[in-house]
Amino acid sequence: MISPAANKGPSIPGLLVPLAIGAAIALAPVPSGLPSNAWYYFALFTAIIVAMIAEPLPGAVLGLTGVILAAVLGLVRPTAAEATSWALSGFANSTVWLIFAAYMFALGYLQTGLGRRIALHLIRLMGHRTLGLGYAISLADLAIAPFTASATARTGGTIYPIIRNIPELYGSRPEDGTSRRIGAYIMYTALAASMVTSSMFITALAPNALAISVIAKMTNVNIPWVTWFTGFAPVGVTLLVSVPLLIYVIYPPEIKRAPEAPRWAADKLRDMGPISRREMTLLVLVMAALGLWIGATHFIEPALVAVLVVVLMVALRVLSWDEVIGNSQAWNVLIWFATLVTLATGLTETKFVDWIGRSIAPALSGLGTYTTIVGLVGAFFFLHYFFASITAHTTALLPVFLGVAVDIPGVSTMAWSLLLAYPLGLLGILTTYSSGQTALYYGSGFFTRREFWVLGLVCGVFFFVVYITIIVPWLSFLGI
Repeated sequence: MISPAANKGPSIPGLLVPLAIGAAIALAPVPSGLPSNAWYYFALFTAIIVAMIAEPLPGAVLGLTGVILAAVLGLVRPTAAEATSWALSGFANSTVWLIFAAYMFALGYLQTGLGRRIALHLIRLMGHRTLGLGYAISLADLAIAPFTASATARTGGTIYPIIRNIPELYGSRPEDGTSRRIGAYIMYTALAASMVTSSMFITALAPNALAISVIAKMTNVNIPWVTWFTGFAPVGVTLLVSVPLLIYVIYPPEIKRAPEAPRWAADKLRDMGPISRREMTLLVLVMAALGLWIGATHFIEPALVAVLVVVLMVALRVLSWDEVIGNSQAWNVLIWFATLVTLATGLTETKFVDWIGRSIAPALSGLGTYTTIVGLVGAFFFLHYFFASITAHTTALLPVFLGVAVDIPGVSTMAWSLLLAYPLGLLGILTTYSSGQTALYYGSGFFTRREFWVLGLVCGVFFFVVYITIIVPWLSFLGI
């Protein structure tokens, strides 16, 4: 399930609050320099996001409602044909299909028993303490991050399907109220760690490479792989060491120690016997997908690789077609995230995002250098609440903020470029829809709506404070 509200009828009080907020924004005077359609679209967007937090209706239904209303009212594109094209554009987004394929990968791991086998090996090696499992998962993501340009593919195709099997081995399931036993901690630690590793390497997140391209075109500054890694390494290492412990403290699992777990896992592995044909087939398919994600991104998109593997899973009888079309959770998330991506692009198309960027610049004039850095980078970071895609965030905001930043004296163009590009991975932690990984993990059902939003805010603030505290003196030390 995507959320508890997915199985409930509409909540009238829950609908009234978003409607009231949206109406209040729409009835307020249109800000100077902003087209009226952009202001009304912002009112609709805000109402939908507030409704998704309150969840009086399932998220997918709310997303479809927002897209349909914006299209019918002509808030983004004027003609019916253009509005329809925009309304359906989210379903052509590659990240949406990567998330969908990730659920099929997870189903394959479950049905074949491969996920259980790998999870038991993890527990046998590092299952004495829950905190140890958190660090093991973080290190697993770190090991493959430099070679996987799609963070959603890395998470959905490798990490998530494996660790999804760990909670049930400890009797922790979202459907029976035992998520906090261990499952919620494991899942959120994996999510947070993937955000850190996504910022550590240019090659760990597709928008990082996009940012490098934008920077080169705008400023003629070229940022090599080693320069990127060297500049971010102190922040990345600090966060990777801190994240499992931070979540352990603020969102503690009920099971903290299980000294008998490794011995129990070894017994279960003996009971499972040797690896089966279906398990081996799935393992070969997953390794082939990982190889293509690492070495063939110039020839085939990660989303196409993932969908191809799903097709091969059916063809080679790892899964049946009935199991694919019967996975309501995967189809629900596909609709929910596709509509959110569409809604977020509307903010860019209506020029609302451009107006925000132009409005921020004058407010920073005359401030001290460090205050200016904190203000500009902070605005760039937390404006991600308006985006359902890091790629869209990069495309829409990086040119605007970089253009403002390079005219501010006291900081080099290279430093400004790195300061704005580094957080692209980190800011994906903020909301249920802010990246492919968050949509995937939120859809697992291990978190309540409130928990996920609060954890996103806490971790987002923590990431930003650690980042800005370390990165400024470190870049200065490096002479950048």
